Amino acid sequence: MAIAQCPASCGELIQGWIQGSEKLISCPVGLYSTVEVKAGKPANNERPLTRAMVNQLLTLWDFPPEWSSQLRINLHSPIPVAKGMASSTADIAATAVAMARYFDKSIGEQELARLCVNLEPTDSTPFHHLTLFDHNEGSAQTVGIRQPRLDILVLESPDTLQTADYHRLDRHSALLASAPQLTLAWQKARQACETGSAVLLGEAATLSAIASQAILPKPGFRRVLDIVEHYSLYGVSIAHSGSVMGLMLDNAQHDVDAVVAELEKGEGNVLWPQKYLLPMVEGGVR
Repeated sequence: MAIAQCPASCGELIQGWIQGSEKLISCPVGLYSTVEVKAGKPANNERPLTRAMVNQLLTLWDFPPEWSSQLRINLHSPIPVAKGMASSTADIAATAVAMARYFDKSIGEQELARLCVNLEPTDSTPFHHLTLFDHNEGSAQTVGIRQPRLDILVLESPDTLQTADYHRLDRHSALLASAPQLTLAWQKARQACETGSAVLLGEAATLSAIASQAILPKPGFRRVLDIVEHYSLYGVSIAHSGSVMGLMLDNAQHDVDAVVAELEKGEGNVLWPQKYLLPMVEGGVR
C-alpha cells in the first residue's frame, strides 16, 4: 500500500497571456486530496482520471496493462469539484505519486506536471514552489522561493464550471487585450516571492482577477473589491476557469469576523453560501 496527498488551489494567483501563451500560478491552500494505491479490485465509483493516470504510468514503466485491474485506488477528497479549486489536478497528481511509491519508482515535479497535462489542462499545485505554468503544454518557471505567508477566506459559489468547458470559450482576443496587465501582475508576483511580500502578491492577484472579468465575470466581484479596500486586505484570488474567489489576508492581523459579516449582508449568502478560512500552503505532493 502507498499513500500520497496533493493540495487544492483557491483559483489562481494570476492567469493570462504571459510570455507568449496562456499561463497560470496556482494558489495552493490547506485542503488535500488523499490517494491510496493497493492491491485489489478497482472500485465501481472511482474517478475516471485517476484510472487514466494509473494506465498511463503502467505504459510508461512497461508494465503489463492487465495489472490495472489488480490495483485499487482509494480516494478521499473534501475539495469541491468544478469550482476552480484544482480538484482534478490534486486527484491525479496524488495518484501518480502514490503509484510511484507503490512500485518503488520516482517522479520529479516537472515529469509529474507533464503526466498530468497529458490527461487535462493542469494547475501548478504539483510544484513545491509557486510556479508560472503553461497548463496546456507543461512548461514551468519557478516564481521564487520566498512564498509569502497569508490566509485565504474562500468564497465558494454554488455555480460550477468544468475546466474543459472554460477552455472551449472564445477568449483569445480578451487574453491578448489584457496582456499588459498580466505582465505587470507577473512582475509583482516575482517581486513578492523574492521578498516574501504578501502585499505585492495580493496586488498581483487582484490585477489578474480584474482582467479576468472580461472573460468569465464573477457575480459580486465589485463588492468583493470594495471589501478588500475597506478592510485593507491583501487582495483577491479568483478561479479564472471556475467560480470560487478568495480574499487574501492575515488571520492574525485582519478582522475576519467583520469581513464575513460584511459579506453576509444583502445577497451575500446566496452568492457565497460557503465561506471558510484556509492557510495558503506550499505546493507539491506529500
